[in-house]
Amino acid sequence: MQFRVKAPATSANLGPGFDTLGLALDVWNEAIIDTDGVAGEIINTGSEAPLLEGRENLTLSAMRMLAHDYRRELPACAIRAETNIPVSRGMGSSAAALVMGLAAANILLDLGLDNDDLFERAARIEGHGDNVGAAIFGGAVMALPATNSVTLLNDTSDLGLTTVLFIPDMTGATHAARAALPTTVPHTDATANVAAVAALTLGLKLGNPTLIATGMRDRLHEPYRAELFPHLVPMQEVARTAGAIGAVLSGAGPTVLALVQPDLAGNVRTAMSRASQDLGISGRVREVAPSAVGLVVTESAESPGSALSMR
Repeated sequence: MQFRVKAPATSANLGPGFDTLGLALDVWNEAIIDTDGVAGEIINTGSEAPLLEGRENLTLSAMRMLAHDYRRELPACAIRAETNIPVSRGMGSSAAALVMGLAAANILLDLGLDNDDLFERAARIEGHGDNVGAAIFGGAVMALPATNSVTLLNDTSDLGLTTVLFIPDMTGATHAARAALPTTVPHTDATANVAAVAALTLGLKLGNPTLIATGMRDRLHEPYRAELFPHLVPMQEVARTAGAIGAVLSGAGPTVLALVQPDLAGNVRTAMSRASQDLGISGRVREVAPSAVGLVVTESAESPGSALSMR
């Protein structure tokens, strides 16, 4: 038995939607699971493979967690993992690996879980559902922790926006980014964020760029994380000046994401590249389209068009 699982990169928060809003991006991690391969063999490929040497394979860990929860034993298999989502950069690489592992174990153990079931488990493991929700369902999502549910706001296929990302060479740690946050915030900042996330959520739902631009302003976490990532505020300013409708810290950082109308993407790329040079911070600037598609499971590496159903 051989099949492939793949999941997209994601950007969480989108500014004010802390632990709630997520956006899928057209960069992918994938793994080929082969029960006829060398048992226990793990081969890492892809642009990020060098960073994974000596690290725990998160896809395999997720497979084991799901098997343990159901008191089942995973069949022996080989895993060929291709990692292209930048690691430890706030683009959801670990969330993609988690989602892929749960989906793979679901197939191997014939558990019959659907995507809603996978989301519930992934959100519990992560502690929040923004990244995993976008990774599973694609598009722009709203994850609600009170009900452990996710709502697709916009599949982004006709949103009319692309993203420009500044991906620093430096890495970031989620635990450090969370540790930088205060235990309380001023009431005025909380009020501003309520208004911003309301505008952003409605803007994404309606595909309204004016509301999206109004909503991509945060006072809950970005001001504090800017102390860890001094490039954040200058990058936001140059991106907006060059035509982006909004610019935010992607997830826990250090990547900065700008939402841009496609005809202005070149201007924003150039501005962010120049800013990185002026700031003396090395990194890459990439234009990446939002992804309308999330988690994909296909029957074999040789026939990717034959999708297995997630019941």
